[in-house]
Amino acid sequence: MPRIAIAECKQEVSSFSPARSQFDDFRIVRGPALLEHHRRVREEVGGALSVFDADSRVHLAPAFGASANTSGGILRQPDFQRLTGDFLGCLSDAGPVDGAFFSLHGAMQAENEDDPEGYLLQEARRVLGERIPFVVSLDLHGVLTDRMLQHSDAVVAYHTYPHVDFFETGARAARVLLKTLTEGARPVTARVKIPALVRGDEMITETGAIGECIRLAQQLEAGPRGLSAGVMWGNPFTDVPELRTNSFVVMDGDEATARSQAMELARIFWMHHEKMQVPLTGLAESVRKAAGFTSGTVVMMDAADATSSGASGDSNAILREVVRQNYRGRVLAPIVDPQAVRQAFAAGIGATIHTRVGGAVDSGRFQPMELVARVRLLSDGKFRSESFGWPWDSGDTAVLEAGNLTLVVGTRPVSLFDRSWFYANGQDPRHFSMVVVKSPHCEHHMFADWCACLINVDAPGSTSANVKGLGHQKCARPMFPLDDISDFQPVAEIFRR
Repeated sequence: MPRIAIAECKQEVSSFSPARSQFDDFRIVRGPALLEHHRRVREEVGGALSVFDADSRVHLAPAFGASANTSGGILRQPDFQRLTGDFLGCLSDAGPVDGAFFSLHGAMQAENEDDPEGYLLQEARRVLGERIPFVVSLDLHGVLTDRMLQHSDAVVAYHTYPHVDFFETGARAARVLLKTLTEGARPVTARVKIPALVRGDEMITETGAIGECIRLAQQLEAGPRGLSAGVMWGNPFTDVPELRTNSFVVMDGDEATARSQAMELARIFWMHHEKMQVPLTGLAESVRKAAGFTSGTVVMMDAADATSSGASGDSNAILREVVRQNYRGRVLAPIVDPQAVRQAFAAGIGATIHTRVGGAVDSGRFQPMELVARVRLLSDGKFRSESFGWPWDSGDTAVLEAGNLTLVVGTRPVSLFDRSWFYANGQDPRHFSMVVVKSPHCEHHMFADWCACLINVDAPGSTSANVKGLGHQKCARPMFPLDDISDFQPVAEIFRR
């Protein structure tokens, strides 16, 4: 009966956010509570459990789970040390095991460590042993480092963007681990480094050019010796030395196929890479364009302040331009501003307050905006996401109305890739002329399928799709689109344990 350790540590970071993440930003569960939590939610660990639970031979050794409530800035050094201490201590407490499944993200960064996931796997080897198989699930926005590959037997990445296959990815990873433990599979990984940081609609796996790569990866996995394959295009906002795009193929003992197909994935990707950028509309032009619509809802995609990518959520750039141009339609916008929330709670529902919103965290980019607003609604900020039913918490939250502006104002950021924060606070986006959406992409039914127009706004922010202006310092160069690259010849590196 194989005994399998299970551990989780997930967060996506923007290096360009002035905020710092801390230990309290993570949902922490230890031991059996890890299983209890994930049997109720459809995330990677839950997917893995669905496979392990179906095999009577498997005995589980749940260790530690840490998942950030949302993405954020670089993790503070003391908090990273506390997090890793807990992670490794719980692994040690789990006792001897025959294999391990790790649910990681891949785009973490700490003040003292540019490769947190690689460090965790390296140290987990010291605790659990060099010989037992490690299989790791990753976000395709993860940074796939040498150290991560050196200390794992196989990696398994999402196949969808927008992400809808968390559960399925965990199940795929669990099957690879069981094949290694009980069927004698011998994983060999080929990885190709691709010098590109990409964004935009072509990265939507169902409809964009990247889908050609994903379909090939899925065919490889379904083959008789296929274990895992994919493309990870990283998080352009996690500025670390190994930030880039990677193709990878994991085969059962078949190095030649792994090598050739990883290079084929890289070739297909590079064939499309130049169009893998976001056509952006300037801030002033975006508002003018929105004003031209007399019916329906215009969605202003403010990906530069995407909390799910690590931004602080306190941008008021579009609101300022709306006021400057005297836009007349009803506007709905989310924003993080703890002080404005405290003021609203002190005044109470129905009160009128003189307050300021914006720039509460990223004061270098955004200056506070003066408002006279009515307190329309107050809540504790606890709700479940529309997409997956996950529990989210924006802290004390207020709905403020100032003329034609309706602002949902939170104490701390939450992911905004669906409509749940609006709905949880009594606001239906369909009832507004303009809605500010702080996410690079949402599932189509959230906004795109019904809105009158969707505009990708070139606003300032720490997760701007205009990556040339972010100021990368650590990532390798040359790197598209930061540099011109006239030629790319894929080279596959082999990893096996």
